[in-house]
Amino acid sequence: MSYGAYLKEMLAPLGVYRMEEGSLNGAELEALGTALDGAAARLEELEREMLLTTAEGWGLEKIESLLVRRPVAHTPEARRRALAALLRIGGDSFTLEAVNDDLKGCGLNAVASETGTPGKVEVRFPDVPGIPDGYEEMREIIEDILPSHVEIAYVFWYITWAMMEERFQTWGDIEGLDLTWEALEKLVR
Repeated sequence: MSYGAYLKEMLAPLGVYRMEEGSLNGAELEALGTALDGAAARLEELEREMLLTTAEGWGLEKIESLLVRRPVAHTPEARRRALAALLRIGGDSFTLEAVNDDLKGCGLNAVASETGTPGKVEVRFPDVPGIPDGYEEMREIIEDILPSHVEIAYVFWYITWAMMEERFQTWGDIEGLDLTWEALEKLVR
């Protein structure tokens, strides 16, 4: 219900105002209602954008402007999750669990694991075969997040020969897909 209709409905029992179409009082209430509708819409937008959990546009941009790096995420939901992870980073984020939680700030599922060699970790992208889009930006974020004395080995995964043998009967089946080598090696699903 618009504010104009609400004002008319609220004042109708008084019987003092003429509310019919074309009356001066009706037009005045419609004008006031239109102004209130505009204010309500602006307040609704402000309420949405001021909270990280609901921001969709300029609110996310304002939060991102406070950070050194922007997460490599494209949907509002993914940007919100990545920003929340970046904002959670603290001075005590050095356990493997805390580091993995912080890595969500790169905007893509990145997972660090210990290698057994002191001072060295592996970082994988389990949801994306091959080198993910925006990898350079993610690498910079990851290297900002992880302690500087830790050596980072990035591990990427591709289709294996065994997977290809299970999936395709002949080379002709593969050639029939007309894929580039890069597309073929990422054909894991």
